[in-house]
Amino acid sequence: MNKYKKLASNTIIFAIGSFGSKILLLFLTKLYTANINPADNSTKELLEITANFLIPIVTFSMAEAIIRFGLDRRYSGARVYTSACAITGFGILLLLAISPMLSVLPYADGYTWLLIGYVTASSMRSVNSQFVRSQGMVKLFAFDGILATLTLFLFNVLFIAGLKLGVTGFMLSVICSDLLSAIFLWVIAGLRRYLRPRELKGSMVWNMLVFAVPLIPSTLLWTITGFSDRIFIRYMPGPEGLVGESAAGIYGIASKIPNLISMFSTIFFQAWNMSAIMEKDSKDRGRFYQRIFDAYASFLFIASAAMIVFVKPLSALLIDTSQFPEYGTAYLYTPVLVAAVLMMCLNQFFSSVYTATDHTSHSFWTSLIAAVVNIILNVILVLLFGIYGAAFATFASYFVSYYIRQKDARRYIYFPINQKKFYINLAVLFVLGFIATHEFPGQILLLILGMLFMLAFNFSAIISTLKQIRSR
Repeated sequence: MNKYKKLASNTIIFAIGSFGSKILLLFLTKLYTANINPADNSTKELLEITANFLIPIVTFSMAEAIIRFGLDRRYSGARVYTSACAITGFGILLLLAISPMLSVLPYADGYTWLLIGYVTASSMRSVNSQFVRSQGMVKLFAFDGILATLTLFLFNVLFIAGLKLGVTGFMLSVICSDLLSAIFLWVIAGLRRYLRPRELKGSMVWNMLVFAVPLIPSTLLWTITGFSDRIFIRYMPGPEGLVGESAAGIYGIASKIPNLISMFSTIFFQAWNMSAIMEKDSKDRGRFYQRIFDAYASFLFIASAAMIVFVKPLSALLIDTSQFPEYGTAYLYTPVLVAAVLMMCLNQFFSSVYTATDHTSHSFWTSLIAAVVNIILNVILVLLFGIYGAAFATFASYFVSYYIRQKDARRYIYFPINQKKFYINLAVLFVLGFIATHEFPGQILLLILGMLFMLAFNFSAIISTLKQIRSR
């Protein structure tokens, strides 16, 4: 199977396994907004982000190392899996040792052990699921994604809607779902046969750590970028109604619709990351990257435009304002966050270049720049504009990182980018965002015309890549 068809095949498998389940997760937003007030929702978001901050530290970013070394047939599956388990196990012990320090977080009071359980269960699932994917069991990986999402949904309904446990119910839902997923993969994939203590070699552990450790700061910095927005909104002074606990909760809900873009990107990236590693030494890799990036960026711009054009009906569908009407303003901040998520997805593409060419340290310093920009802009913009300021700070930080990465990463694998097309797309997105969030005559007509322009302007790149798949 040629590389285009292999990428398309894996993307389709991941899409089948992820699309329905990801949509199901979006409807949890309605569950949360109906049962959790904005202030508590802010606490839930901060705990979730804190867990995502701790997971790469606890696992030493083994998810990326498992894919990198698991796809390399010079290394046995048993050696990769045993090493990853040993490293992650050591990280979990370290987490337990420093657990008293977590109590200093003001929003974690009363949730410390649930936070530890969340991180532990998610780390176990991450190791098992990424190893299954690295061994070519993509259908099992996708099926597990469906089951994990379904169990997460059901546990949320039970603990939050049924037992009214609020934030505690959310944490318990994630813990139970991830543990069941880890156990399911262990049994069905027969991972026991890959766990061989005698295969644990210091050289292998060292190689995986050397590859993965530079990715830890990068992952943490992206997390900090999202984390700082909520912290600044929650604790900084600013315009009345646009800062504070409730405002932070509204900001978190406003980010749910942009996560649709991230959902599509994640499905593609799961397949693309495998192709990027396997094709890193091919002679025409530059042409391959150019075609895929052009189609990927075009699809993201079309999808982002659709999210913005339909932001009001999507918000009405996904957000329950009957109990807490203040959630009704969330759509106002969504268009800028859509643009921010789009930039994050493009950044992710260039990170695959660093992974494939073993330049993972570049992921770190480019992410560091983004985090610094984000924090500086948050200090200024949240003080002046509250939630709006945080949204623009997020976009700006991701844009700066993209600008640097698209220049730096192409020094290792060069492929041309149509810069004029990129900036026109970005400008149209912001115009659509302004139109979608302001009432005036002709609004619907302008949104329709904008959407048609984005389709016409970007569709040819997608069609060209599809023809390339069919012709080969």
